Amino acid sequence: MENSFLPRNKKLKGFSRALRNNATQQENRLWYQFLRTYPVRFNRQRIIGNYIVDFYCDKAKLVVELDGSQHYQITGEAKDIERDKYLESLNLKVLRFSNADINKHFYEVCTVIDNTAKERINN
Repeated sequence: MENSFLPRNKKLKGFSRALRNNATQQENRLWYQFLRTYPVRFNRQRIIGNYIVDFYCDKAKLVVELDGSQHYQITGEAKDIERDKYLESLNLKVLRFSNADINKHFYEVCTVIDNTAKERINN
């Protein structure tokens, strides 16, 4: 069961659904080849505050973000820093991977997610 203490901007619900329905190739790969069947539940396009995170595991308090090229521009990086500070203020751990990481190092990305989730659940 999801933890209800996290703030949610309900006005983002339609946008969150649209993002799920129009996921990137890399998001779909991570979801269908790893997170969907992960032993601990992950949610896709979860609203937290005024943000929509790509993947969220409540039990591990873990956010996984996949970043396309727009995240590596000056304005994108600044927004990501602000977003990460907010999420971390809620005691969430944020893992960021580039789309290139998914394309070229998929197994390694899955290993980092798995190790981080296990560590946070066990602590």
